[in-house]
Amino acid sequence: MPFNAPNSLATLLESAVSTHSSSLGRTVHAYVIRTLATPLPSFLSNHLINMYAKLDLPDSAQLVLQLTPVHSRTVVTWTALIAGHVQNGRFASAFLHFTNMRRECVRPNDFTFPCLFKAVASLHVPVTGKQVHALALKLGQISDVFVGCSAFDMYSKTGLREEAKKMFEEMPDRNLATWNAYISNAVLSGRPRDAVHRFIEFRHAGWEPNSITFCAFLNACSDGLWLELGRQLHGFVIRSGFDGNVSVCNGLVDFYGKCKEVGRAELVFDGIRGKNDVSWCTVVAVCMQNDEEEKACEMFLRARKEGVEPTDFMVSSVLSACAGIVGLELGRSVHALAVKACVEGNVFVGSALIDMYGKCGSIEESEQAFNEMPERNLVCWNAMMGGYAHQGQASETLALFEEMTSRRCEVVPNYVTLVCVLSACSRAGAVKMGLEIFESMKGKYGIEPGAEHYACIVDLLGRAGMVERAYEFIKEMPICPTISVWGALLSACRVHGKPDLGKISADNLFKLDPKDSGNHVLLSNMFAAAGRWEEADLVRKEMKIVGIKKGAGYSWITVKNRVHIFQAKDTSHERNSEIQAMLAKLRREMKAAGYVPDTNFALYDLEEEEKMTEVGYHSEKIALAFGLIAIPPGVPIRITKNLRICGDCHSAFKFISGIVGREIIVRDNNRFHRFRDGHCSCRDYW
Repeated sequence: MPFNAPNSLATLLESAVSTHSSSLGRTVHAYVIRTLATPLPSFLSNHLINMYAKLDLPDSAQLVLQLTPVHSRTVVTWTALIAGHVQNGRFASAFLHFTNMRRECVRPNDFTFPCLFKAVASLHVPVTGKQVHALALKLGQISDVFVGCSAFDMYSKTGLREEAKKMFEEMPDRNLATWNAYISNAVLSGRPRDAVHRFIEFRHAGWEPNSITFCAFLNACSDGLWLELGRQLHGFVIRSGFDGNVSVCNGLVDFYGKCKEVGRAELVFDGIRGKNDVSWCTVVAVCMQNDEEEKACEMFLRARKEGVEPTDFMVSSVLSACAGIVGLELGRSVHALAVKACVEGNVFVGSALIDMYGKCGSIEESEQAFNEMPERNLVCWNAMMGGYAHQGQASETLALFEEMTSRRCEVVPNYVTLVCVLSACSRAGAVKMGLEIFESMKGKYGIEPGAEHYACIVDLLGRAGMVERAYEFIKEMPICPTISVWGALLSACRVHGKPDLGKISADNLFKLDPKDSGNHVLLSNMFAAAGRWEEADLVRKEMKIVGIKKGAGYSWITVKNRVHIFQAKDTSHERNSEIQAMLAKLRREMKAAGYVPDTNFALYDLEEEEKMTEVGYHSEKIALAFGLIAIPPGVPIRITKNLRICGDCHSAFKFISGIVGREIIVRDNNRFHRFRDGHCSCRDYW
């Protein structure tokens, strides 16, 4: 066959589409212009229009259309143009071409209508959808199974549930795609039970599911947290021979993860042959959703070793994991990968970066990530404000809130935003402003105050010394006080020496969370500080009677990608002699600077090592001593502790930060403490 035969040229144009090669398409077009007389054969013009439209070159497609004589423009011509625009997300342009097509009195066919219904669903214009439906009915096309399925899908995605149901019931013929559309849309619209019922009806009608059906049903089981039903489907998947299908296996991993069955999710994941990017993204997300941050990071590193390129979803998930384990160095490495993969500008990756740096105590890098974002959504603003609030930078939080709600930005705050703002007001001691914002939540922002907002107000009043008013506020709450509410009051009672009110707070906490040792220890220490030793001993005895044991205190620090973990009086480290020498040196210098150890914390520690006889050997002090000998001068020392930092260590760290001229950042189980030049960011409200 000669190369310049129209059929050969049409085949080359189809190849250009399948290989996404615009250069090949343009080369063929140039050859057509040079060798063939005009006007071109209509089918060749159709191929050119189809090629340019599918490769998202709308101007070229439009030019070929204009050069095609009106009498040669058929439904195939227009449908190729419309389909290409819809495929590339140019939905409004697709309707413009449809309007021009109708002006030329060209009747749409069963290929045109599905494209139009998809455009309607994407633009979310149900009125236009009804008009297209009416036209399809008038032209006798609605009975076609593909047209009917597209109309049903359009009604589902535009929220017209009754019309969608009626469309489904009236369809004379249903194919597998129709059933899949119903089940999938039921899940997407938050009706998992309806999806399950339709699947059962689907099976009773004698239909066999495909991978799309299985994935949709697994999503329904995930949303409903129906573990047993999902396990039954897993058995059916194996019997049907779909256990080797990667998409179905990915769905199973996601399902088990959402049902908190991480072990089963890993088992399915390990059995997948030919894992794809989605497989790795799913397992990383599953670990992250189930508070297995370390495992999420391990899975990410495994994926990288196997040559998997990071996607925006995977990067945002692993950054959240880094935030959970305070893995700043790994987070920075992931950030570098995000830049290399050109996904750092993605709004989800950007918000995850802001959150990660904020939770790792590097607020400057969090600010940099925030400022470099090309566009910001509400999550980004919340992440930045949350970072400031955790660091105790109240004025920055409030300034950012004002900027966010200004006319220049006009971002509407949500529930989380106001938690950050009220928390900032609390740390700044801005009682009047905090109360005003709280009172205006419903009227100004349409947000009903929740438990977290009430806890912020209790903390706000408590920090300001208005402990009795905070208690009265709790008694007037329209909702049942939560652990965070009573916990805020208990902390205020500790700071301001209100043991009787603290006893009331603690009793309520014991009812809500009887196994939490921290509340018992806090109450015991409060009594001890007030000289009420018998009551302090009684609290400790009650802990032993009911079997409550205080978890061991650990502090850890990362140096050169290695995590070093310490306990109180720990002498097991390979550099122990250097650590002990540094501790002795620090004690001498602190004593010379006026530091006096608070030995109350040796026996009645806030939430620290039990029965310690020397406060000088608490785990955070040992971690700090190691940091001073292992981390170069000028680099901040970052320590993480699983319990609250004790009062003596808090005081010591302030002295040390001034003596050694180093910035020390401690993240305990309550908040960040940033020690610099003899001061702490928490303003001693720890």
